[in-house]
Amino acid sequence: MTGVRVTLRDRDVRQALARLARLGRDPGPPLKALGPILVASTRNRIVAEQSPDGTPFAPLNRDYAAVEKKGPGILRERAMRGGLFASLTSEQGGRTLRIGTNKLYAAVHQFGATIRPVRAPALVFRLGGRLVRAEKVEIPARPFLGISAEDRGEIHDVFATFAARAGAR
Repeated sequence: MTGVRVTLRDRDVRQALARLARLGRDPGPPLKALGPILVASTRNRIVAEQSPDGTPFAPLNRDYAAVEKKGPGILRERAMRGGLFASLTSEQGGRTLRIGTNKLYAAVHQFGATIRPVRAPALVFRLGGRLVRAEKVEIPARPFLGISAEDRGEIHDVFATFAARAGAR
């Protein structure tokens, strides 16, 4: 996965993990169960074009939007050819669950970026069949990784279910 890292520091989650530990249970199974749930939630946010906190993604650049023609959305582009949307995955090990992607450009979308030429006086690229020259390109942050309020509820429910099962044994 890339260097995009979002850490959940939630008291309820820590307490649920501690309860499982007191019951002598491995936190791995509930974390592993959460992986696909949180990947699906992340994909749903991308489709809805909103951040984990519910903020809508920044609108597309006007010129880019004219070329895109209301396609699948900036983070879903090339999904069928192995783009960011299709690459989202989960990885569980020990007391850790990671949701992310192996796409290097994911950080640009998560945090935003300013792209400037390195060895030329300007960036030159094609946009809708025409050649564009720019001193820089601003890509606004469109945070897609993170935990929403709905995700917190899912996390709580999964841990509560596993803790109840562990306590019943």
